[in-house]
Amino acid sequence: MTTAPERPGTLPEGQMHTQIMSLNVGPQHPSTHGVLRLVVDMDGEYVVKVTPHMGYLHTGFEKTFENRTYQQGVTYAPRTDYLHSFGHELAYVLSVEKLLGADVPERATTVRVILHELGRIHSHLVFVGTGLLDLGALTPFFYAFREKEALQDLFEAVCGYRMNQGYFRVGGLSRDIPDDWAPRVEKFLDQMERGVTEYTTLFAQNPIFLDRARGVGVIPPEVALDLGLTGPNLRASGVPLDHRKDNPYCGYETYDFNVITSPDGDSLARFNMRLLEFGESIKIVRQGLRRLKPGPVKDPNRKISLPPRHELETSMEAVIHHFKLVTEGFHPPTGEVYVPVESARGEVGYYIVSDGGSMPYRVKIRAPSFVNLQALEYACVGAQFADLITILATIDPVLGDVDR
Repeated sequence: MTTAPERPGTLPEGQMHTQIMSLNVGPQHPSTHGVLRLVVDMDGEYVVKVTPHMGYLHTGFEKTFENRTYQQGVTYAPRTDYLHSFGHELAYVLSVEKLLGADVPERATTVRVILHELGRIHSHLVFVGTGLLDLGALTPFFYAFREKEALQDLFEAVCGYRMNQGYFRVGGLSRDIPDDWAPRVEKFLDQMERGVTEYTTLFAQNPIFLDRARGVGVIPPEVALDLGLTGPNLRASGVPLDHRKDNPYCGYETYDFNVITSPDGDSLARFNMRLLEFGESIKIVRQGLRRLKPGPVKDPNRKISLPPRHELETSMEAVIHHFKLVTEGFHPPTGEVYVPVESARGEVGYYIVSDGGSMPYRVKIRAPSFVNLQALEYACVGAQFADLITILATIDPVLGDVDR
């Protein structure tokens, strides 16, 4: 992690210097959003230094990827960011498909976009609920989790899992969506729009919340770029970078949506960024639902996708393909690839090196939470201790995304 840039005015003018006191925050503290340990140096009530200590949740996913076949890697990708798991799933399968030159059917691509945006909504709902809970507001948690549970019902209907879905496959999807799923999504979007109105009325205009967030933890655009911030945290500082627009994938260039930015760069801007992105994701999902057409959801190449079950009863060739894919997997050509995806936290991508074998030679995950945490010290120095909790909540890290 890089050293935070110098910032002027460490302490308020006239503030008397006292003995520096070091406080240990976490890793078992609910406001650290996971097993994150912060060593905070305090001068009175003011923060003079913050040192994040990571590694308490190290899963070794990157090395595990290198000892699993490419298709088996789909199991591990969603566990890296368990709040927007479809973002990591999509980044992983897009990288492998680029290596293979896979032909993903149009229906599968559209379903991926829908779930990618629903996953973004899911992550932002947790942000709204737990972020305000960190500031002492209990009610928003129940409101946000009302929609979150309804959304997880939709995830469960698709693949049987409420979290860590593992629904995408290299070449398409594991199976098609249920017949009644699209109308259920439409119904949820109507509920979600009403929910966003409630969040805005009840919480986003609350004077206590505004006092706690406005002007707190300001990150200027040049500092945000220097630190490598991406996603809502970067756009909250006025930089309109969104890979759905700047490096489009899955046909995002054909969807109509706006990239939301704010010139303020403070905690309030980072909060409002997620609130406003709800509407853009809803807009994209509605467009995706209108584009859904009957058709296959897997690459027809039997050397990539498992043959359908009924073929195994009549085709020896299908049985051989099935056996080879399950026991060994496919062999992408030698090469390296990286495909960036815009997750709820910013740019996520899987750098994969293939040596022609059935398992990746090297996997390196570009995880946004790890990079975004670099801004914590810059944003906190000179703030009061209570502001540290606000700033950390609005940076919105997921520790699975940090310790990989």
